Amino acid sequence: MAASPSVVPVALTTPVVPVLSGSSDFSNLREIKKQLLLIAGLTRERGLLHSSKWSAELAFSLPALPLAELQPPPPITEEDAQDMDAYTLAKAYFDVKEYDRAAHFLHGCNSKKAYFLYMYSRYLSGEKKKDDETVDSLGPLEKGQVKNEALRELRVELSKKHQARELDGFGLYLYGVVLRKLDLVKEAIDVFVEATHVLPLHWGAWLELCNLITDKEMLKFLSLPDTWMKEFFLAHIYTELQLIEEALQKYQNLIDVGFSKSSYIVSQIAVAYHNIRDIDKALSIFNELRKQDPYRIENMDTFSNLLYVRSMKSELSYLAHNLCEIDKYRVETCCVIGNYYSLRSQHEKAALYFQRALKLNPRYLGAWTLMGHEYMEMKNTSAAIQAYRHAIEVNKRDYRAWYGLGQTYEILKMPFYCLYYYRRAHQLRPNDSRMLVALGECYEKLNQLVEAKKCYWRAYAVGDVEKMALVKLAKLHEQLTESEQAAQCYIKYIQDIYSCGEIVEHLEESTAFRYLAQYYFKCKLWDEASTCAQKCCAFNDTREEGKALLRQILQLRNQGETPSTEMPDQN
Repeated sequence: MAASPSVVPVALTTPVVPVLSGSSDFSNLREIKKQLLLIAGLTRERGLLHSSKWSAELAFSLPALPLAELQPPPPITEEDAQDMDAYTLAKAYFDVKEYDRAAHFLHGCNSKKAYFLYMYSRYLSGEKKKDDETVDSLGPLEKGQVKNEALRELRVELSKKHQARELDGFGLYLYGVVLRKLDLVKEAIDVFVEATHVLPLHWGAWLELCNLITDKEMLKFLSLPDTWMKEFFLAHIYTELQLIEEALQKYQNLIDVGFSKSSYIVSQIAVAYHNIRDIDKALSIFNELRKQDPYRIENMDTFSNLLYVRSMKSELSYLAHNLCEIDKYRVETCCVIGNYYSLRSQHEKAALYFQRALKLNPRYLGAWTLMGHEYMEMKNTSAAIQAYRHAIEVNKRDYRAWYGLGQTYEILKMPFYCLYYYRRAHQLRPNDSRMLVALGECYEKLNQLVEAKKCYWRAYAVGDVEKMALVKLAKLHEQLTESEQAAQCYIKYIQDIYSCGEIVEHLEESTAFRYLAQYYFKCKLWDEASTCAQKCCAFNDTREEGKALLRQILQLRNQGETPSTEMPDQN
């Protein structure tokens, strides 16, 4: 495509930031690459390193530009020239994390770039002091209690600039971050949306916005710019909201238009398959990603979760050692090592590594949830509850934390609490059978049997991953003396486990055959009863009952008992 004629200027360097504002078309990949290279430089100048890295990685996945098309750096304005010495010195201090020193030398600067670095240095200084204050004296569970003292001052100053319409896209981003940190969520969302309109190329603003959206309804009401960056945002938010089918479709579209070499997109697809528990597919993609980008650390904790679920000890051990060699002080590395020790049932060591991860980044969601799991294994329910609550504070969309809280209160025999937390988990994962089975068990304990039945049937209907919903439903029918319905559930259960072709020990198989043998016996269906009784003989716990029933059937047949002509409906 030709570049869109309607170009949104960015206040920072008004004439030089080309931004597609009226089109989400991907046909001009050269123009997109120019924009990515430009924004990678602009974010790097402001110390926004994660956004810079994201843009640079995406630009790298696109074909190289010929020399004639490479853009010169943005021209320097009069204000930039006046602040150049202070900015250069302050940026050097900023890069070595001397934030107060950087802010001191930037005080009074007027250029947009220098002003942003001044405010951002003050913000990071407050964050660093908050972390330093707690890193030795308190454990990570109490870390959330300490606040960044600079936030209120920053809010007042940025608010004045905002009202005077003096904030550029980067300034709006920082204002949004400050508002989010002060738990002013609605205001933060509005400001981030504004930031995406003013500077659509800045991935950091999109990502912050993503972290504040809790459901699809919220997403519908956002007025977002129609730019190609929106497609990356939607793919990311769909993954976060567990709308995996939509997310995978978006990522496939991005691959089709030319981003097939993007390691970011490949990793996001792997995460999406992890979220829907397609473990083989996710493992395959992660293994390919490791070949393509062997020193990558992002998302490797998710990879380790998959290895953990599959009990792949040697692979998990190799991954942990490999990441240690690359960077042992990365949050993801600590989580991988924690998973390794957890798989070896060394839960104290595992919890220690998750704590280390949280010392490095108190807002790292995965570590809070995994630490909650370890405390559960150690029977430390109060610490588990605290860890899961912190996970929810970081991200209310974390279904694992809600589910973990439900399990914890189940251990504490508090079914009303369980019900609340399992419901929240189910809202986030409506098609996850584990949430539905947990809800059903809760309703059963509260003697709300009609609701329990609905949950078990729904769990079966959405695809019961643990193959337990039908058995639980059958036992419920049994309890209510609804023998025909119970039999139907057991028949479906047997059909399911035989049709899936997995060689798995199903603990309830003998229970199903025992019930069906007795049911057919009562219905005088000797052939069916005999078949089920013979199956019972294959299991230790039902062998004697099976033999006894076979003897009874033989005896009745010898006495001339005829089978019933009424066969119960098995459809």
